[in-house]
Amino acid sequence: MSPLPNLTLVLGGAASGKSSYAEGLIVNSGLEKLYIATAQVFDDEMAAKVARHRDLRGTGWTTVEEPLDPGAILSQHRPDSAVLVDCATLWLTNVMLADQDVPAACAAFVQAMADCAAPVVVVSNEVGQGIVPDNALARRFRNAQGALNQAIAGQADRVVVVMAGLPLVLK
Repeated sequence: MSPLPNLTLVLGGAASGKSSYAEGLIVNSGLEKLYIATAQVFDDEMAAKVARHRDLRGTGWTTVEEPLDPGAILSQHRPDSAVLVDCATLWLTNVMLADQDVPAACAAFVQAMADCAAPVVVVSNEVGQGIVPDNALARRFRNAQGALNQAIAGQADRVVVVMAGLPLVLK
């Protein structure tokens, strides 16, 4: 059993191993495991990805699909459970596609993670290491994702970046 801090941010690029690493943190805590899935399935490829993640996670997880308001779920959990939010990037995409107030939604999400009675591990993509996007929407998303990651990292007790399946503790 490994104790979890109140809030852990696990960052990485696409297919970096960040979700597997985050799941391991929850499993090793020995606490009841809750998975908040933010993905929305719009095509066969995404359906296959969701199924693959579910299979790799294995049994013993309670999964709640919440693409727009994970804070509502976070407010309901006790200290004897551990919550994995996977992932902040898909959540932000959903918020932007729903034409919500992005700064307000991000502030509420970060506050909900900080206020959760259970330890929270949140997975997010690091999107700022690539080229400058060629269109306004992609630049707006990149900037919003960077701001969200910084806000979560500012509240987090632990921040880990995962590259090629290898974790590097930043905080």
